Amino acid sequence: MAVAEEEARIRALSSPVRLRVLRLCAFESRTNKELAELLEINPGTMLHHVRSLVSTGYLAAEPERSGNQGAREVPYRATGLSWRTPIPDGSYVLVETFLQQIDGVPPDELDVTWLGLKLNNEHKIEFQERLYALVNEFKERGPDPDGATYSLFATLHPDRNPPSPGAAT
Repeated sequence: MAVAEEEARIRALSSPVRLRVLRLCAFESRTNKELAELLEINPGTMLHHVRSLVSTGYLAAEPERSGNQGAREVPYRATGLSWRTPIPDGSYVLVETFLQQIDGVPPDELDVTWLGLKLNNEHKIEFQERLYALVNEFKERGPDPDGATYSLFATLHPDRNPPSPGAAT
């Protein structure tokens, strides 16, 4: 991949709005107008985001359809290219996207787990590989036709919890 193309892809995934667009288009096609309404964004601004995602291969246009009053609409669908695409320095973008995604979700609908682990490097690698394998297994199955949509956000990070004085290391 050319450097300019790689940089364009990195920029495309540097926006919480664009990441939310990809989520919204993961299982069904949506038009620019639909996306703008769902995310409460100006349609012109949304078009900029959609074009960025299309030009980098993250979204693909589907055949045109007629909308209200016969207006021409182009629906877009996520291509899956973003799955496990590295986002340099993107952790904060992903966290911001996650926070936007859960804004307004009733607390009883959020299933949150926070776990502290103490792992040597070998077990950390094993944990990462097994977690990725499980997530990838479900992704490769494809969507259940009768299923509801869910999002999964997981992060593994060093804990800023130093051992107490005298603790074994």
